[in-house]
Amino acid sequence: MVILKRGFEFLKQLEKNNDRVWFSEHKSEYDSLIKENKIFFDQIYSQLEEYDSLGKIHIFRIYKDVRFSKDKTPYKTNFGAGISRKKPMLRGGYYIHLEPNNSFVGGGFWSPNSEDLLRIRKEFERNDTEIRKITSDKIFVEHFGELQGEEGAKIAPKGFDKNHPAINLIKKKQYVVMRKFSDQEVFSDNFQKEVIATFLAMRSFFDYMSEVLTTDLNGASLI
Repeated sequence: MVILKRGFEFLKQLEKNNDRVWFSEHKSEYDSLIKENKIFFDQIYSQLEEYDSLGKIHIFRIYKDVRFSKDKTPYKTNFGAGISRKKPMLRGGYYIHLEPNNSFVGGGFWSPNSEDLLRIRKEFERNDTEIRKITSDKIFVEHFGELQGEEGAKIAPKGFDKNHPAINLIKKKQYVVMRKFSDQEVFSDNFQKEVIATFLAMRSFFDYMSEVLTTDLNGASLI
């Protein structure tokens, strides 16, 4: 896509000149790109809305919060947008990350609160058959390979058996999926279609996790 190609050229220059003086001199170019990006992200939202009940779309700002970071460069070198699903019944979030040589489409549960994380872990402790079935499905594997996410415990979270068959899932503190795209794939006319297809490949995972997070271990609704 032409607009994304222009955006990548801007991001490449920004990476080489990540300072406020350069950015100020190119602010009009950035403002133009942001308007074009918003149209692109809004189109993704509108298409996805045909298949899912959505919450809000959040287009991330390029300005970094450097207060607690060792890297003090003031600007991100990517464009990104997140789309939430309509709560309280639907859980999970969609994400698009556009960056030269590092673009991906992802989704899932990046930072579940302690209550939700415990509920997910308890579900996997009780029965991991369904999540294994979902993550071994052909469409899931073709798009994402496997379920990803950082581990929150080296051996086992407190209260869980380190030898449990599902300990690899129970140890996680995130449950996310990701599909990478090359720059040429991003620039192709087919990219928007592939983004939607990737999001739809998450649905069985999202719907299962939504059911888990809106019921107790006995299956009774919490909503």
